[in-house]
Amino acid sequence: MPIQPIPGGVTAARGFTAAGVHCGIRKNADKKDLALIAASVPCTAAAVYTQNLVKAAPLAVTLRHLQNGAARAVLVNSGNANACAPGGEEAALRSCRAAAQALGIAPEDVIVASTGVIGVPLPAGAIESALPALAAALSADGGDGAAEAIMTTDLTPKVYAVRFEVGGQTATLGGIAKGSGMIHPNMATMLSFVTTDAAISAAALQTALRESARTTYNRISVDGDTSTNDMNAVLASGLAGNPEITGPGPDYDAFLAALNAVNGYLARQIARDGEGATKLVTCRVDGARDEETAARLARSVIASSLVKTMMFGADANVGRVLCAMGYAGVPFEPAEVDIAFSSAAGRIQVCAGGLGLAFDEARAKAVLSEGEVDILCTLRGGGGRAEAFGCDLSYDYVKINGDYRS
Repeated sequence: MPIQPIPGGVTAARGFTAAGVHCGIRKNADKKDLALIAASVPCTAAAVYTQNLVKAAPLAVTLRHLQNGAARAVLVNSGNANACAPGGEEAALRSCRAAAQALGIAPEDVIVASTGVIGVPLPAGAIESALPALAAALSADGGDGAAEAIMTTDLTPKVYAVRFEVGGQTATLGGIAKGSGMIHPNMATMLSFVTTDAAISAAALQTALRESARTTYNRISVDGDTSTNDMNAVLASGLAGNPEITGPGPDYDAFLAALNAVNGYLARQIARDGEGATKLVTCRVDGARDEETAARLARSVIASSLVKTMMFGADANVGRVLCAMGYAGVPFEPAEVDIAFSSAAGRIQVCAGGLGLAFDEARAKAVLSEGEVDILCTLRGGGGRAEAFGCDLSYDYVKINGDYRS
């Protein structure tokens, strides 16, 4: 059975419920700011985190809680990052204890995460007061509410789920994510929570998650800033009934493909929803020496502020693409690079053999004016290929971040 998109997001898999409420962290009472995802059975669990040396308190707590590779719930607040703030770790622990009491589980079985303004104490009391009602609101239809509750400057919630076959059984994997600004590889400023009913060991789940993040969340960039709070966590209930996946093989490959499908979709949605963005930009590099070379070239192009502003203005300045490739820090032969731009409006080649070509400016502008644009870079150095995702850089990005706290 091929991988099939289905509704449901983070509650599509068997054994999971979710909800989102306003608890009072955010000033606007119409905005949800606290999300809870709960499992009806013990789950294997894994997570990957930001590589920023300055890490938020919830990450330290979650790292300890996941040392045994198990979890039962995820608690996430928006509006406050609980990073570089007095009493941050105690506030995160209080949140875990409140969630555990409401759910009847151990505090160590709670994954905790936060997103929002850095440097401000987290009002743990507001979270504690809201937990009984939040737990009571848990439902199989609550994934959208949870997705809404973790948003900050996001314009749209990010939800996706798929059905796939593993070990002769039909399994489901779905997730939610948030991310709009402070987005850059390793990991990007994002939160993503994925659930599955596939049976997989904690070690195999951790391996699959690291591999998936490498080719999805670590290949997006909005503004070059890597956050203090990034986290991608996965819970697996095992209720699909497949033989437990413990290592490499066809079942592991099927699981990884489903995980990549969900994480890849959510990563592209994050890039598309970049602060102030008007379009999704994908850079595809083909013919590099190896995959890592291709990935670094693609990421360099996507992260370039000049490429981003070029995309905003729909100005086909191919020199900016070549320049960004040139400082990627990997070897390639500039004289063997062809570049084209592609979108729903068509495809136009603007560079051959490292040299700019004459082209129809009006047609190029039409191609770059679409809501999704691909930068196609073809080398002649090998079989390495990769893609990276980003967006344009508009005037609104500065407006949004000029008064982010207010």
